[in-house]
Amino acid sequence: MAQRDELRKLLKIPTGRLDAINALLLDPNMRVVNDLLDVIAKYGRPEEINRKAAEARDLDNLFFRLAEHNCQYLDDVEWLIKQRDAGAFITEAAYRRKTLGPQAATMAFKDDFAVTLEISALQYFPWLIAEARQCIAQGELMPGRYIRVRNMAESEADCGDLLAVIAAMQVMGASYVETLDTRGTDGSNIHLGGPDTIAGYFGGVGQPNDHVLKWVDEFLYYYTRYGVRQVLNINPGTVLAGYLLHKLGIHNEFKISVFMGNDNPYAALWTLIAAKLFSRDDGSSPLIGFNLSNSVNNETIEITAEVRRALGFEDLVRIEHHITETWKNVVIQPYLRRAELIPLAGHVANISAKHEGGDPEVDSTRSHPSDVMDYFRKKEEVESAGDMPHLLRNYLDKHAAVNHTAQALTEHGLSFIAAPKLHHRT
Repeated sequence: MAQRDELRKLLKIPTGRLDAINALLLDPNMRVVNDLLDVIAKYGRPEEINRKAAEARDLDNLFFRLAEHNCQYLDDVEWLIKQRDAGAFITEAAYRRKTLGPQAATMAFKDDFAVTLEISALQYFPWLIAEARQCIAQGELMPGRYIRVRNMAESEADCGDLLAVIAAMQVMGASYVETLDTRGTDGSNIHLGGPDTIAGYFGGVGQPNDHVLKWVDEFLYYYTRYGVRQVLNINPGTVLAGYLLHKLGIHNEFKISVFMGNDNPYAALWTLIAAKLFSRDDGSSPLIGFNLSNSVNNETIEITAEVRRALGFEDLVRIEHHITETWKNVVIQPYLRRAELIPLAGHVANISAKHEGGDPEVDSTRSHPSDVMDYFRKKEEVESAGDMPHLLRNYLDKHAAVNHTAQALTEHGLSFIAAPKLHHRT
């Protein structure tokens, strides 16, 4: 123990090292900083950028812009509002009674450790309406968190799909994440192709050279034009850029993707140290979701949670954990982590249960099982191949997996966060 204490003292970082970092960041000739500031300047000062985003996100403005598209999506959002206001969705209390019967009235639930129910990926707005109709009919729960991986430019041009999703998330009170088009699948690394060059991807997801600046530019476009605040982050460079944007006063947020490969407590420590280093004076950070690798075990999640708490991020940074994965092209199947979630959920705060596939025993039987490669297909190609009904079926299988997790949590006296304005109401 004494030897450990002696060694620990050697880890202290002298304040002079911090002075050196500040000197670099404040150097007017430092290109790595200047190039970032030049991209931001295209959109105005931080307060102006935030004002544009707030106006773009305003529900009345979203409705006005949806009306310009002259399609059913505006009617669908208005239908969702009517169903919410009429109390058509099952409440948390009613769900507990449905699941447990009379026992629900006497069971003490661990609300302080409520698990966010998360689904991925909501590619098309009509899927959300199909999911909502099923929930009303069958007394099911809408997730509290949605991940989107659809091509942003395609969504923007598709009859207001992007606008409709943004509006619906506000109606439900759910959080959501968009995935920018400036990512590793956009041909950014000209030397890499498909599986034939898979080893080339081991050096990291492709956002080389100036693609960090393109990512920032793309984010600021969707932030100021649509109010999209939260995006996926897959590269150390864009993670740092996200920290710097927030430090400058822009109210951006991001979640770190599973594809970044944080698979041990020391990788998590490094990420969270950087978040603390660039946090604002109020302690806030843009890092609000931290998706660890599929390979992490419960102990790694627990250690990461200890670091998160020590740095003051427990309420801010959600640890996102895959419970299911797509049947094809991600992991060895069957992959189902629900049983491991239960012992975690009783003592690790602010975690989410992410469902990327249906339960394996169901997903494996489908004529078109869930496949992560479907995320990267164009809508036109999906429809021409006749696959849209298959992909909707995959999505609803994921929805079923979400509800199976909610049921398991409830049966163990544990709490969940579903769409707050639909289910967590008196």
